[in-house]
Amino acid sequence: MDQGTGSYDVVVVGGGHNALVSAAYLARAGLSVVVLERLGHIGGAAVSVEPFAGHPARLSRYSYLVSLMPQQLMADLDLDVRLASRTTASYTPWTRAGRDGGLLVERPEGEATRASFRELTGGDDEYAAWQAFYDEVGRLAGVVAPTLMQPLPLERELRDRVDERTWADVVEEPLGRAITRRFADDTVRGVVATDALIGTFASMDDPSLVQNRCFLYHLIGNGTGEWRVPIGGMGAVTDALARAAVEAGAEIVTGAGVSSITPGADGAEVTWHDGEREHAVTGRRVLSGVAPWVLRILLGEGEDAETKPSGSQLKINVLLDRLPALRSGVDPAVAFAGTLHLAEDYSLLEQGYAAAAGGSVPDPLPGEVYCHSLTDPSILGDRAGSAHTLTYFGLHTPDGLFDADPGARDVAVQRALASIDAVLAEPLADCIATDADGRPCVEAKVPQDVEQDLAMPGGHIFHGDLEWPWAPNRSRLDTPARQWGVQTEHDTVLLCGSGARRGGAVSGLGGHNAAQAVLAEV
Repeated sequence: MDQGTGSYDVVVVGGGHNALVSAAYLARAGLSVVVLERLGHIGGAAVSVEPFAGHPARLSRYSYLVSLMPQQLMADLDLDVRLASRTTASYTPWTRAGRDGGLLVERPEGEATRASFRELTGGDDEYAAWQAFYDEVGRLAGVVAPTLMQPLPLERELRDRVDERTWADVVEEPLGRAITRRFADDTVRGVVATDALIGTFASMDDPSLVQNRCFLYHLIGNGTGEWRVPIGGMGAVTDALARAAVEAGAEIVTGAGVSSITPGADGAEVTWHDGEREHAVTGRRVLSGVAPWVLRILLGEGEDAETKPSGSQLKINVLLDRLPALRSGVDPAVAFAGTLHLAEDYSLLEQGYAAAAGGSVPDPLPGEVYCHSLTDPSILGDRAGSAHTLTYFGLHTPDGLFDADPGARDVAVQRALASIDAVLAEPLADCIATDADGRPCVEAKVPQDVEQDLAMPGGHIFHGDLEWPWAPNRSRLDTPARQWGVQTEHDTVLLCGSGARRGGAVSGLGGHNAAQAVLAEV
């Protein structure tokens, strides 16, 4: 039988990290599995590349940190992956009354964090509010996190175990209310709010609560919400998952562009093309690692522009010859080791949202910077110790901005780099490496690039707005697929990607939960 043809227990469409998780679990359980990936390589958004000619630096091009992948999942699949903690949680430069400083949050928090809050706010009240808020959120995370690899709990089952005020702050009311009620300082408020806006275009007062759901997902990983650096880059995670799947007996076919999925009573047929000829394969179950909006097209339902997701992020990868000095005088190795917040005061976040909603690139542009090479020098190859990577992630840059104005891309990149320069004691341009052709080592990706490269509709990194990681109280949980939050309108086709109820981010949860549903059904 040719690879990727004939009949299998399970056909997985898409070769992202969630798809590989599903394949590994199912193959280990003795099922025959084939993974069909459109691109010439697996991994989807979780890949490492060498984007700059003449430099061996391997950058995590799209996904860049791991926060949600459970330790249990990694242990189940015997993944040879090391996730490293960053010594700095965050650093937020500020300028007030002509004085430059920075709000440092250590990991773990210590006296330097307390002193940093005191320098910014003039007292200890704001840090006490910070500690109280995150203690409460931590208890909420401790309730939710253990359920992520279990069948969906009902909302009331979790609500009964969480402090009433905390539940209201995070789950029932726009998060902006809690932040402005509990914190007085504009910079502190902004640092709290940013976790609600990663890849999510919303005001902090949005009644849809999409910002609340984004915030919760960023704080519940393994009960701590810590964002860790994968040693070797994001591609190391993908490579380990692929090894686990193949060693268990799964087949992986790249260059396999799926064109249709036809469900039946006892399975489904998948048609795919290798660039030269068409193939067909059947499976008792088909798992979709592509976005639900794309899946509907493959099922023959056509494109629905009204429901197409809209991504909102600007990703810039930079290679530096050295780290730049900051105006605050802090050691760059401390400031850049965690999340460096830029133009992310609460008022600036809301101002930026209003500007983008009105069709303009925000100025200043809110965003944050990560320097993974401080935690993992191995990604620099033979330039370890003589160079550094810089990853910028911009907020409030919805895809509509770039559709409406082709020049908006250059404006957004310029404003992103200007926001970095605003906190530096020297121009960033003086520190940027050049490639083999003498060009600055700067690579920018807007949502349209993500859609073109990865077929994520609208460039939405979560495949669509995140949902609460539990079931509404009146849910019908009468099938394994519904119980695990991976159902579609077709019994033989399940979701296994970021579009599953507990998908989103680099977690593997969509893949794990789809596999459990299949094992319960077949």
